[in-house]
Amino acid sequence: MKLISWNVNGIRAAERKGFLKWFEAQNADVVCVQETKAQPEQVDLFLRNPGGAHSFWHSAQKPGYSGVAVFSKQEPLSVREGLGVAEIDQEGRVLELDFGSFVLINAYFPNSQREHTRLPYKISFCQAMLTRTEKLRAAGKNVVLCGDLNIAHREIDLRNPKENKDNAGFLPEERAWLDQFEKAGYLDTFRQFEKSGGHYTWWSNRPGVRERNIGWRLDYFWVNQEFGDRLHRARHQPEVLGSDHCPVVLELKD
Repeated sequence: MKLISWNVNGIRAAERKGFLKWFEAQNADVVCVQETKAQPEQVDLFLRNPGGAHSFWHSAQKPGYSGVAVFSKQEPLSVREGLGVAEIDQEGRVLELDFGSFVLINAYFPNSQREHTRLPYKISFCQAMLTRTEKLRAAGKNVVLCGDLNIAHREIDLRNPKENKDNAGFLPEERAWLDQFEKAGYLDTFRQFEKSGGHYTWWSNRPGVRERNIGWRLDYFWVNQEFGDRLHRARHQPEVLGSDHCPVVLELKD
């Protein structure tokens, strides 16, 4: 089973840059996208249900902001929007789909912003996410969490860690939450297969930055450790353009 996650930085902009052609070529079972910046009725039918896939959207109340969507070959048993916290859910950041053998959570974590103005909100989001994943595990569910977490976990996960230690996305509080998440029993799937540095999923739009691979690894697939034996392969697609992020892929054993 092939799962893909991609922060498209505006799904209508991504469509103009070849999203549908990329989507068709992937032949993925599930594609999760973040930062759609659109309501489903604002996009054409080909983009609303690419390849005839089942389509699920959770958009922000604020126009042109945030938003997540999931396109799936298989119809899920159930779909849940948000984390059950009004302040979070109005920003359209979470979709949860139950596929029976696992629950997939597609999430667009908040950015702490310059001067760290949204750090308290970011941490409250993170804690609400852990509460939700633990509730699912307690109910006997396996969890696959994917999306743009807006956190580089360790120094190996960004090109210039020393220069960015006080910047949003690499703050001690953010990294500590990922430590907490990992210690609670979740696996960073990419690091189960790749231990080396130089693997990033986001690059600044400044000229030459992506070409020189000066990036951050912000996009992930995490699974609960009980589901670890289902992992087959995890990888990035840095060659895919169309956004300042690249797609990340998780393949599961049948």
